[in-house]
Amino acid sequence: MSREGRVTAMEIIKGGVTAAQGFEAAATSIGLKKTGKDDMALIYSAAPCKVAGTFTTNLAKAAPVKWDQAIVENGGAVHAVVVNSGIANACTGAEGMGYCSDTAQEAAKVLGLKQEEVLLCSTGIIGKQLPINKICMGVHALADKKASSLGEGFLAANAIRTTDTHSKEIAVTFQCGEKTVTMGGMAKGSGMIHPNMCTMLAFITTDCAISQEALTRAMKEDVVDTYNMISVDGDTSTNDTALLLANGQAGNPEIQPGTPEFEEFSKALNTINTFLAKQIAGDGEGATCLFEVKAEGCSSKEQAKTLAKSIACSNLVKTAMAGHDANWGRIICAMGYSGAQFDPEKVDLSFSSENGDIEIAKDGVALDFDEEKAASVLTAPVITCLVDVKEGDQEATAWGCDLTHDYITINGDYRS
Repeated sequence: MSREGRVTAMEIIKGGVTAAQGFEAAATSIGLKKTGKDDMALIYSAAPCKVAGTFTTNLAKAAPVKWDQAIVENGGAVHAVVVNSGIANACTGAEGMGYCSDTAQEAAKVLGLKQEEVLLCSTGIIGKQLPINKICMGVHALADKKASSLGEGFLAANAIRTTDTHSKEIAVTFQCGEKTVTMGGMAKGSGMIHPNMCTMLAFITTDCAISQEALTRAMKEDVVDTYNMISVDGDTSTNDTALLLANGQAGNPEIQPGTPEFEEFSKALNTINTFLAKQIAGDGEGATCLFEVKAEGCSSKEQAKTLAKSIACSNLVKTAMAGHDANWGRIICAMGYSGAQFDPEKVDLSFSSENGDIEIAKDGVALDFDEEKAASVLTAPVITCLVDVKEGDQEATAWGCDLTHDYITINGDYRS
């Protein structure tokens, strides 16, 4: 304990967005997906939520991104998030913004809210208009189905998928004073994934009582080390959104920035976001492995992040991982054009996985390594590349995946 009566242990538990007190979820199908599977989801809290969010850096922002940004920046309380998958409602002009208003208005009517208390997210094909009548029918179905069970949270996590091969959710508990606080999250993302957000949606819910300043600070500080450190294909999407909702139902004293409680909250948030970010990267379209890049021995955090991201984002490195080829020259090359300054003749490089560890280069020169062992290491479902530039004690981690023929197959017929 760091102070009397205060336990700081954090525990991963079963569940997702409904794990925290006071949150409900639901899923339904309105026919947006060719498979007929669920394509709309709802997250709801009867108690008002403070909200923090981060959004795509793409100038071509989808209508729901603009809608949510206005609400988040205004700082008002929210109660609901309505999500659809299959159609992105991006590049849809005034009509698309009108559909946002129509959807929020319908949700407000059936849930007893104001429309500015409803957040919206969409993911799917760009340029298509939403079938607003079906969307409104879906809102009614979601309102009827919403429940606080972990099962409903799981169904919601499934409903927001597009090309994802599986749902992505996690929950944790931690102590704040004498109160147990719970935080849960779900996300989707598989293609158009690139640092500075990606074709991803992430939703984190917590029953923690926390100030708006602390909530916003925690979210914005954590995104740069989690969602902004993943890459699948180098494309930054129009719809990227990550939302953090806190309804205060745990009854803990309100957390303020710079306190020990804030640090515990931030650790829990980082656990949630890191897990979801790695799940997204490892589930890249056509991918067979999660590719983790750790840059160590750096002179600054910025240098470490730049080097790690450059390696994880390199298509040549990704294809080498697909071929289980320890082609370390591509890694040095990616570091060299990253913009970060370092001495290539000091770099050590190694790979590790559940199949073993192998050193590939020392002081910028290839070692006489066993190619068969290297191929075995690179055949695992999770591969770590460690680069040490031997300039300091700063480090950073980025996550990507291999780039396979299946990526082209999936994206070649995504719309047809």
